[in-house]
Parts: sequence; structure tokens; C-alpha cells
Amino acid sequence: MKSSFTTHALQTPHSGFHGDGTDRRFFEGWYYRLTLPEYGQTFAFMYSIQNPSAGKGFSDGAAQILGPNEEYLCRTFPKVDQFWAWTQALGHGHWRKTDLAQPAVLLEPEAFEHHIQEGYQATATHHQGILKDPGSGQVAKWQYAIQPVYGWGKSGQAQQSTAGWLSQFQIFEPGWQILMAHGFATGWAEWNDKRYTFTNAPAYSEKNWGGAFPTKWFWLNCNAFDQEPDLALTAGGGRRQVIAWMESAAMVGIHYRGNFYEFVPWNATVEWEVSPWGSWKMRASSDLHTVELTATTAESGAFVRAPTAQGLEFVCRDTTNGQLMLKLWHKVNGKTELLLEAHSSLCCLEVGGSPWDTAWVERCGLR
Repeated sequence: MKSSFTTHALQTPHSGFHGDGTDRRFFEGWYYRLTLPEYGQTFAFMYSIQNPSAGKGFSDGAAQILGPNEEYLCRTFPKVDQFWAWTQALGHGHWRKTDLAQPAVLLEPEAFEHHIQEGYQATATHHQGILKDPGSGQVAKWQYAIQPVYGWGKSGQAQQSTAGWLSQFQIFEPGWQILMAHGFATGWAEWNDKRYTFTNAPAYSEKNWGGAFPTKWFWLNCNAFDQEPDLALTAGGGRRQVIAWMESAAMVGIHYRGNFYEFVPWNATVEWEVSPWGSWKMRASSDLHTVELTATTAESGAFVRAPTAQGLEFVCRDTTNGQLMLKLWHKVNGKTELLLEAHSSLCCLEVGGSPWDTAWVERCGLR
């Protein structure tokens, strides 16, 4: 069944699937966030495929949703041959239950609705799926169109690799790419017996891939700020493998009114103080700008699964209702002027890996 979906002009590097068909240990994961400010809720969709060539270790796929009120749903997809992905653009999906006797492919929305009893499909401009947990009775169903606004980089220019040009080589483990820093979603999502409809709701997507997950990490994401519809933030840091050694690295990326403010180790100093739970503080400074992030939560959060050598495990803690204050300064003629101050109560906050016995205080980048 042929699909009419096309790729989008804002496509970032690494949008395509990285699986090479060899038997090396490998995972790839995708994260799609849908924020519904009018409901005060978030849908976070997390998809993964591990060892799809049935080589080393555990081999399967999974779909997880952190839904309204931070309720959690997870379904495994044991048949890796029912996973499909494009290698040159963002497009992937997995069928768990279907009446079709054919290899999995992207379907038109109506065909997916008719033939797929459980599964998902996603591209840069469309996201659709249905999951059912027979044990708990939970059901999630969704379908929405996506209008990308920002990829990863300044508007009108070539989009950038989140980890820099070296990420095209097998140097960093894992690779990380923001696919769409900000976009608008129109459609609907059902969570058990409640249906949410939305028009131009903030949407976001990213991915990671490789042979190993970070040993420890933190993450902040928000594109639903009070009175600032044209603002998107993604920031994070982790202990990652670089060829034969480990390093701590962090970054802050801001899209605002057509401009891209990037703070990465090769152009800025990035500092952070992140507690085991409840408090995330970052400060980064480049030649022209300084940013300060202060995020907190009183929520207990929810544990979600992340890829490990033993398969998916609960090594990640998230909240979708974090409080965030963002301040951005511009340096002009030796003076620092406040360019932006923004707040949100719908910030995604995360810590993962270990150890998290005490606050993680560190810095990286230019000295």
C-alpha cells in the first residue's frame, strides 16, 4: 500500500534509521512529545528497537507512553520483522497485531485505522497509533498531523547535528539528535475513556542510537511557555562514551523568533547542578550570550524504561509538569542586556542512569 506522505524541508541530519543490518549490539529510540496547554497535560511517546538483526543480546521493540497525569503504558513488540524504518528520512513504525499478510510499511491513515489493531507509525509530518494493555485494560489511540517550525538550527539555514559534525562518525555512544525542536500538531489523542482534541498544539521530537546508553544523564525540554508561543528549549547532559574513554558533556539549545542560540562545549562554557530529583540548574555562556535555567518539581514523577544491555529497564525518572524559569542575556559593547525571560509549568524534566546519591555538579567546554 503506497503512502502519499513526504519528507519535510526542515529535516535534520541523522533523521534516518542507523541500523546497518550487522549483528553488533545496537538500539535506536525515538521520542515524540505532544503538549496540550489547554488541558495542562502531555503525551510523551517513546519508541525503541534493540538488536533488530537478532545479533548480540536481547532483540525486540517497544512503545511507551507517559500520558495525562503522568500515567504510564508500555507494550513490547517481540516481532522485530514487523518493524520498518526509512534510512534517508524520518519514518518508522512497528506492527504488533494486524490482519495484513505483508511486510510492515507506512500506511495511509485510513488503511492503518482499518488494518492495524495494535502498533504505531511516525514521520516528520504524521503520527498515529494504538496500544492496548490486556492486563490493566488501558487503551491509548492517537492520530495527528505535524507542521514543523524549527528543526535544529537557525531558520532558513542548513540544519545542524545536535552533537556537532563529528557525530557523523561512530565516535559518540550514544548518538543524539533533536529532530524537531518545535512544531504544531493538529488532531486527537485518546487515553482510556477520554478524548483530547487539539489544534496547533506544541510538538517536539528527538532520537538516540548506538551500542550503549549514557551511564548517567539529565534532560530538560519545553516548547509551551507562558505568553511565548515562538520559544523552544532543549537542554541536557550526560556521561557518554567517546571511543575508549568516558566524558561528561552538556548543552543548551534555544529557538526564539527565528534565531537559534546554541551553547555547546566547543563554543561555550556549560555548568550544571542537578539534584537526584527535584532541582535542575544550568548556566551557559558563549562570546555573545548567557543563559540561565532554573527548574523544579514537587511531583514524584514516573519511572520509564530505557535501553540497557539487558533490555529495557526502569532507569529513567520523568515529570512533564516541571516549573521552569529561562533567562537569556545578550552581550553588547561590554554590557549584558536581558534579552528574554520566560516561564513554563509544562517543562519535561528527567534524570537517568546512576549513581544519583548526591547532586551532580560539573562544567564542560571552554575555560
